[in-house]
Amino acid sequence: MARESTGGVQSLQRAFDLLERLADAGGEASLSELAAVSGLPLPTIHRLIRTLVTLGYVRQNSNRRYTLGSRLIRLGESASRQFGTWARPFLARLVDQVEETANLAVLDGDEVVYVAQVPSRHSMRMFTEVGRRLLPHGTGVGKAMLSQLPRDEVRALLARTGMPAYTPNTITDPDEFVASLDRIAERGYALDESEQELGVRCVAVPLHGAPTLAAISVSGPDSRLTTDSLSRIVPAVLATATRLTTSTPA
Repeated sequence: MARESTGGVQSLQRAFDLLERLADAGGEASLSELAAVSGLPLPTIHRLIRTLVTLGYVRQNSNRRYTLGSRLIRLGESASRQFGTWARPFLARLVDQVEETANLAVLDGDEVVYVAQVPSRHSMRMFTEVGRRLLPHGTGVGKAMLSQLPRDEVRALLARTGMPAYTPNTITDPDEFVASLDRIAERGYALDESEQELGVRCVAVPLHGAPTLAAISVSGPDSRLTTDSLSRIVPAVLATATRLTTSTPA
């Protein structure tokens, strides 16, 4: 019995490892590619993958490559909602400090999805809503999160999504964008200078050590988020990010 239990735990660990490897590969890989990155024998991978396919967590394409399955969407959405609910008191405290809207977003596949928000008390409030999905290159939170990834992964993501211009300020050149990520990583925060919506400025900070790639932001009209106000807002967002990451549940 103990031997069967140990084998079951090992199989479970390997199955989750394969899901992680698929995600790291951009959501699609062949059995041989999974064998190369996981170090597991092909028969073991095939057995585990077939089980995951049967359960709906992996699916096989017509080209015989494997992709993440639709049942993971429900799990991911539920986990994101729980993460957002847990983080909301931290965002509320940040809003009390800076008097502008605070957001929490995660990277889901190739998109940014907002999972929590606490609005400011101003009559003119911002600008997105929980559940909204955007491409990361045009958002402060997206740039903050991508600054944490290897640059070849960023370029691969940009190649998949394209870089549409949401405003005249949106960065649409991959080289320029990647260079901006280096500056963001060095200073610890990203700015959205009316790159998603004209007249809106955003300060975003990545959550280092969070259970998934995530970032928090403060957004508001650029008439209120002035250069002078940023000197007060940026430290508050950085401090909130630190509190969130040092308190993040396992």
